[in-house]
Amino acid sequence: MICDFWFGKKIEDPKRLEKILIEAAKKSGNVPLKFSYHKFNPQGLTGVLLLKESHIAFHSWPEFGYLAIDVFNCGEKAKPERALKYLQKVLKPKKVEVLIIKRGKLK
Repeated sequence: MICDFWFGKKIEDPKRLEKILIEAAKKSGNVPLKFSYHKFNPQGLTGVLLLKESHIAFHSWPEFGYLAIDVFNCGEKAKPERALKYLQKVLKPKKVEVLIIKRGKLK
């Protein structure tokens, strides 16, 4: 899922972002492995939570009120829509655009 969030909460604290992404991963039935981030100067944050099943990526442009969030999952147990629902609840965007791409169908 490729998600655009507009005019929601601003996240500038990497530890807070890590907690949010870990909880989103757990809610979607995924196993979090490792978090990595970069904080921009004077503002903005990018981060990725590596999952056993793939990743959740986050990139913010606070000056525009914009967040780009990608939820990339594989496996039949993964429920990325649950991660999206949780992220919307926590980040409270006023506008959301979502594109769902099904990749690499093996069956």
